[in-house]
Amino acid sequence: MANIRQQKIEIAIRNELSSFFLHNGSQICEGAMVTVTVVRITADLSLARCYLSVFNHKDPAQVLTSIQNHTKKVRFALGGRLKNMRKIPEFVFYLDDTLDYAARIEELLKK
Repeated sequence: MANIRQQKIEIAIRNELSSFFLHNGSQICEGAMVTVTVVRITADLSLARCYLSVFNHKDPAQVLTSIQNHTKKVRFALGGRLKNMRKIPEFVFYLDDTLDYAARIEELLKK
């Protein structure tokens, strides 16, 4: 269970990542709409696992690959925005498939 400090940092990173993808989405996200659903940070604040939902694109895996290729650019931009953090964590991006999973469960329940 994350402590209060970790939760505050997770929220700050999620908000800044969302803002970054909103303003720079056309270059990095290949025109897709990307939302940050969950950010989980390790106890030593060195690694942030970011779960993304990709909309308005036929291949979400391609968008995720593009974002992973620009991870250093994302980290540098967030380092400029998160001034109160001494060390900016490394980012690892994953696709959030909970909406697909929920739709699949709902489809199975309808049968």
